[in-house]
Amino acid sequence: MGPITIRDETPRDEDAIRTVHLSAFPNDLAARIADELRTSGDAIISLVAERDSTIVGHVLFSRLEAPMRALTLSPLGVRPGFQKAGIGSALVRKGLVRAQQKDWQAVFLLGSPAYYGRFGFSSAAAQGYTAPYWGWPFMARILDDQVPRKGQLTFPAAFDEDIKQYPALLASLKPP
Repeated sequence: MGPITIRDETPRDEDAIRTVHLSAFPNDLAARIADELRTSGDAIISLVAERDSTIVGHVLFSRLEAPMRALTLSPLGVRPGFQKAGIGSALVRKGLVRAQQKDWQAVFLLGSPAYYGRFGFSSAAAQGYTAPYWGWPFMARILDDQVPRKGQLTFPAAFDEDIKQYPALLASLKPP
């Protein structure tokens, strides 16, 4: 097998990206979110991981309405046969570098503190913000120390179904 290449998504990658998310998650919500963010124009940074001309991973950063230039990182997916090989980490790292290069000031997400903590995300950094997500899985990484530490966050409409399902999901999770 050849090396993994991380590159920008192109229009020809859309079906392969959908396949990544359909294989990485138990339902089609992540795939639909990625499609809707792309269609709505809210997708800002969309990277794929490619090995031997096959897309094996994808990450998407999309714009938030916030008191600063902010993004949300979602979805992140890696095909099951390629998980735990550092592909997701490489996608996140490259996306964060790209966000900083483009002067984005903060990135918000839902996820595991054990996983995303290694990239500088924490629930403490997200605590001052009012958002449809809350609790320990809701995290932020502040990229610019001058940003307001509180304010309202509004997610793109692509997240509406996820937001509706979030209370039940949070109730089913065990805190770290």
